[in-house]
Amino acid sequence: MNFEITPKAAKFMRMMVMADGGPGAGFRLSVSPGGCSGLAADISVLAEPAPGDAVVDHSGVKLFLPAESRLLLQNVTIDFAESATNTGLVFYDPKAPATCGSNAR
Repeated sequence: MNFEITPKAAKFMRMMVMADGGPGAGFRLSVSPGGCSGLAADISVLAEPAPGDAVVDHSGVKLFLPAESRLLLQNVTIDFAESATNTGLVFYDPKAPATCGSNAR
């Protein structure tokens, strides 16, 4: 899988798993088309992967990825933003339309 997780995003994901999960838990990252970045995300910490999820260790984070997410995350950079207007994971997708100013890096 060809996508990047920045150190800040990996730290956020690891902290979520430590806070909300037990042994064997992972960070489920389900993305679908939509949103300003071109992707909308549904994130959660689960004790085990959902049926059909791939289990991937990426940047020190155990990820549970549905099939569609694995395709949509190609060449995407996942970052963590913390500001007055946006706190959470941010997706930079080079395939997204250039109509959103926050998509450019």
